[in-house]
Amino acid sequence: MNSKKDDTVKEPDLEYTNHSYADYLTWQMEEVVELIKGKIFKKAAAAPRRIHQRISIKLAAKLYNFLEDKPCQVYEAPFDVRFPKLSKADHEIHDVVQPDICVICDTEKLDERGCIGAPDLIVEILSPSNSKTELKHKFELYESNGVREYWIIHAETQDLLIYSLFNGKYVPSRLFTSGDAVESKVIEGFTLDLEEFFEDIE
Repeated sequence: MNSKKDDTVKEPDLEYTNHSYADYLTWQMEEVVELIKGKIFKKAAAAPRRIHQRISIKLAAKLYNFLEDKPCQVYEAPFDVRFPKLSKADHEIHDVVQPDICVICDTEKLDERGCIGAPDLIVEILSPSNSKTELKHKFELYESNGVREYWIIHAETQDLLIYSLFNGKYVPSRLFTSGDAVESKVIEGFTLDLEEFFEDIE
């Protein structure tokens, strides 16, 4: 949720499909919102479930510790990722999302407002309220903008699917479950033992 205060716009038109990042910066909304192709997508007004937060903070901590002496940086939501097309001007950007976790290795993409351009790795942790958005709209957005690796974690079933970008298209892994050790192709050397990772998450 953006925190900039501006009395000129408080309730954007949810049916309008050409909102920009410049519009987004003026909104005062209780819900976290994202823009995909200029259309507003609201996240749940309530806080995420505890299991979602537990998974997020544990994975972000593992990535942070692994990357501590490396050029890549890890960020957790709320953290704006903007995907520019022809221009980086605020009024020309129509895709702004807040992934649960993202890793950016090109620090030139970072500014005081977040990331402008594709992160190298994005992780989304699914819940019943956000699965449709993550699986359809964000999949297409991340693929078309060149996010090299996209992890989808199912919190309730404690499994993981990885989409890796090859020749501009995502190729899915098999479904990883307890007992599997998952290795990132983008964050070289980073592995995740799912049995160990999920053993204290309920």
